[in-house]
Amino acid sequence: MFDKQQRKLKRSARLISVLSKYGFKDMIARMGKKPEENALQNDEIISKGTVYERIRMVLEELGPTFVKLGQTFSNREDLLPPELIQELQKLQDRVEVIDMNVEEILENEFNISVKDHFSEIITIPLATASIAQVYKATLSSGEKVILKIKKPDVLSIIEDDLLLIKDLVKLISTYSEIGSKLNLKQAIATFEKSLLEEVSLVNERNNIHQFALNFKNHKETYVPIIYDEFSNNNVLCMEFIDGIKVTDKEELLKHQIDPVTVSEVGLRLFVSQILDYGFFHADPHAGNILVKKDGKVVFIDFGAIGKIQPNDKEILESLIVAFVAKNSNKIVRYLKKMAVSYEIPDERRFEKDVEEVLNFVHSTSLKNIDPNTIMNKMKDVLKENRLYMPDYFYLLFKGIGLIEGVGRTINPDLDLVKSLHPYTKKILARKVSPKKLLKTGIEKMITFTDNIDEIPKEMRSVLQKLDDNKFTISSEIKNIEKTNQLIKSSIINLILAMVLGANIIATAIVFVSETGPRMGNMSLVAIVGFMFSMLLVTIILLRIMRK
Repeated sequence: MFDKQQRKLKRSARLISVLSKYGFKDMIARMGKKPEENALQNDEIISKGTVYERIRMVLEELGPTFVKLGQTFSNREDLLPPELIQELQKLQDRVEVIDMNVEEILENEFNISVKDHFSEIITIPLATASIAQVYKATLSSGEKVILKIKKPDVLSIIEDDLLLIKDLVKLISTYSEIGSKLNLKQAIATFEKSLLEEVSLVNERNNIHQFALNFKNHKETYVPIIYDEFSNNNVLCMEFIDGIKVTDKEELLKHQIDPVTVSEVGLRLFVSQILDYGFFHADPHAGNILVKKDGKVVFIDFGAIGKIQPNDKEILESLIVAFVAKNSNKIVRYLKKMAVSYEIPDERRFEKDVEEVLNFVHSTSLKNIDPNTIMNKMKDVLKENRLYMPDYFYLLFKGIGLIEGVGRTINPDLDLVKSLHPYTKKILARKVSPKKLLKTGIEKMITFTDNIDEIPKEMRSVLQKLDDNKFTISSEIKNIEKTNQLIKSSIINLILAMVLGANIIATAIVFVSETGPRMGNMSLVAIVGFMFSMLLVTIILLRIMRK
């Protein structure tokens, strides 16, 4: 505990020093702190540039956690001003390579003799990042592998940085008028969860296993093999992919691989991750996508993953169908359903803003549409109408922008909207399938039953009084006979509708089963059930029209 407090004090002193260096003395004063006298003796105070430029410099100097924070918020137009967003998008990781004794780490982590299991380990890192370094190795059995090894003390550094970030957020929310209106606390909680998941190599291993399960029978992609016996929370051992960087057009052509096909497959795979599984790669930039010599597309680095809950996935599917169908009214409804919270000042203006985005999309040639322009317009609409969307929504925007940008590098004619069309057809077919209708019908019946069970005590009291003939209404009703006829007619219509609903569900059950007499490929009972449903619909319509 004492050591943790000491670390935090040390980081606080560093924070104060950097803030002072870039001219944020007012913020330090509000923290109730004073820069140490010698903190800036070797550093010139930098007050040039806009406040947003200096914020970016502060984040870069404070190190990897703060850089990641800035990169995460660089696509949150709903929270931050455009000038700051532009600066955050310039953030680059400045990562130092550190010396690591790989053999010693492996022996300590797995209680093994490295020579018994590895024939070669190249000690110069193949790649380095803020959380881990990657090394190439060869197993005794001859398989080429990579070893992703977490840097020492990285977790404690991140935990200390997160405490400082929370202190800064509290300060901004308390003393800044703009900060108090933003939902920064929730955004930082999401960032913390995402970063801690990324630090966990066990979490990354599980993500890879899930991807392998999702795409196990897919012919267009390949998921690297994980060697679980040499993997834990500090080390990840996986198959080395001898692939071509996805944007290396010359190398692809040299191996007779069509770049246009690769671009279309990559985009199709990403859309499949979202709409088929609700489990998608959250950082699909060019460095994280390789192409094998047989043309299969390989995603690597599964530390950052987006997850969509089943209910949200259904809403997202409906939103895409409404977008393709140019239905602004439904888009508004689904966006509100999807939002974590919203405070829409003007509903009519909101729908008009959505219509303008739709008009822009459908009046522009598909080949000339830049998805980033569409997404930025949509983010503006959400921001202006105060809709706060779930975290995966912004990861989707970021991921689509990245994957589409990668695709257009090797195929300028790549068409995102065209790639969505097969999925809209699939979504529509699934929504009207007997199995889906049956499931929806059962769910509605259960909801109806639950609602009946939850009738308030006051209503039950009224019903009881009616039953005991103690309930009286002091009122004169004119045309009582016509009223009675209307009530009787409504009750009959309601009963017919209930019979119709029950018959549709029964017909759907028989339709999907393979038992009973059949007429060709169709169940005879299902045909009779369908005809009976049509008869009931006709009777109900005639009764309604007559009245």
